[in-house]
Amino acid sequence: MAAGSDYTASIGVVHHRDIGGFASPASDDDSGGFQEKHAESVKSPESVQESGEPKLQRKLKGRQMGMIAIGGTIGTGLFIGSGSTLADAGLAGALIAFLVMGSMVFFVCTSLGEMSTFIPTSDPFNHFATRFLDPSLGFAFGWNYWYSWMLTVGSELVACGIIVQYWLPHLTGAIWSVIALAIMFLLNAVSVRGYGEAEFWMSALKVLAVFVFVIVGILTVAGATGGEAIGGRNWHIEGAPFKDHIVGILKACIVAAFSMQGTEIVGITVGECANPRREVPRVIRSVFWRILFFYIASILIIGLVIPNDDPNLVSASGAGDVAISPFTMVFQAAGAAWAAHLMNAVVLVTVLSAGNSGLYACTRVLWVLAREGKAPRVLRRVTRRGVPFWALVFTSLWSAVVFCISLAGNQSVYVFLINLSGLTGMGFWLGIGLCHWRFRRAYVAQGYDLNDLPYRAGFFPFGPVYACTLLAIIIIGQGYGTIWPKFDAVSFVSTYLAIPLFLVFWLGWKFVKKTKWIKLMDIDLTTGSLLEMERNGDIEIFPPPENAGWRKYVRWLHRKSD
Repeated sequence: MAAGSDYTASIGVVHHRDIGGFASPASDDDSGGFQEKHAESVKSPESVQESGEPKLQRKLKGRQMGMIAIGGTIGTGLFIGSGSTLADAGLAGALIAFLVMGSMVFFVCTSLGEMSTFIPTSDPFNHFATRFLDPSLGFAFGWNYWYSWMLTVGSELVACGIIVQYWLPHLTGAIWSVIALAIMFLLNAVSVRGYGEAEFWMSALKVLAVFVFVIVGILTVAGATGGEAIGGRNWHIEGAPFKDHIVGILKACIVAAFSMQGTEIVGITVGECANPRREVPRVIRSVFWRILFFYIASILIIGLVIPNDDPNLVSASGAGDVAISPFTMVFQAAGAAWAAHLMNAVVLVTVLSAGNSGLYACTRVLWVLAREGKAPRVLRRVTRRGVPFWALVFTSLWSAVVFCISLAGNQSVYVFLINLSGLTGMGFWLGIGLCHWRFRRAYVAQGYDLNDLPYRAGFFPFGPVYACTLLAIIIIGQGYGTIWPKFDAVSFVSTYLAIPLFLVFWLGWKFVKKTKWIKLMDIDLTTGSLLEMERNGDIEIFPPPENAGWRKYVRWLHRKSD
């Protein structure tokens, strides 16, 4: 108890220095000045809650957030689409691609973690861009994020029907898609705790599947499953270990980057985390190690067991190709006749998890947009259990519309919409890097001490610069296949249409609202901050846990910054 009391007392002490005649807003005797200056500035949705109005509830626990982050890392891109990286770049090229893209995602997550821990919000993409860049950019990022995940939920409904038809081919897949939507809706409608618990167990199953896959793969390579030892034989075949050299690696990088989309959802859960100060840094610090194991280990096993010239590596691209997915082929190489059924079940859980998380992300982003006056006011209503119900209904209806479009005889509209959502994920990550750059510059310019950050991203400014550079390359290079060797106008437009659509949202809101770029000294770093919430009693204060020796080292590594 004494430790907790000491910690409670200590959070009010913030080091600062005077700049330009005013003190840091963390000063206890700062009765006006800075606070008055920013009284009308953009505020965190949680900080402008109307009296007596239900609000989001901080019910997500650390174990749930950890698994949600893992669930965002493991998806159909790993289970089904990862084989194409081997076909494009060879084993060594694929490993390099995933290492490079994994490091990029790591820096994106550390940037998001620093800002989200300092200002816990349920829509970091809209709110941080509004607060640190330009309100019109926040509007564009928020709505683009919503429609991207809304389209993804619709595509996951289509995938659910295809997957179940693998076992029950005589029944229409639409039935199972409707059932899947009902399950996702109910899990999100009950409470955030219900969503978190469902994600915990679905992610746990995915983690278990990868662990079993890696163990079985190692045994298969060693010849312990009954066949001959494979060893490093596939490392020396034609096209290995590198295939098409730098071009192959670049193509593999694009696939790797898209397969890791969804990792950023952990930033949205911060708005409902019981203990952001402790849990968010803990989750963010583990991102790199999760990527290193789940992707690098899986790609290594696949490349050692399956030669890179196997045609199935390229053929497997969607939920209907689970029978020829690289995971299934490795299990079959180990003599597991039930491999296709196992992976079909795992992919079904993966699709439900992705849809569930997408529905959750959409409702929270839409709720914040509504509270900031960027969406209809009715969408800001929250149930007594802390669920933005009308935002959930609105998103579910539009996802159902996307699913219905997929049932039409002409699939071109559906394919066009799904392609439209692909590039937007890279745009969000790029926005996170830009916001972090501005946040850190404003934090220092306004006289704050970097040691007072609840979580401090390491290797600044290298991290966001490195991530933004790679993301820009991926965004530009995504349409490589639509230009060479033959130009495909329709595919080119569907690939890059997300860019002009973003510009329409951005410039349209800027024209209507006459928004301006926010200067560093005008950025509000106090309203809705974690420190303010702790002082006001809006968030329970937990004493810091004792760190083991290895955790102290990891903590030092992440706090080291220029």
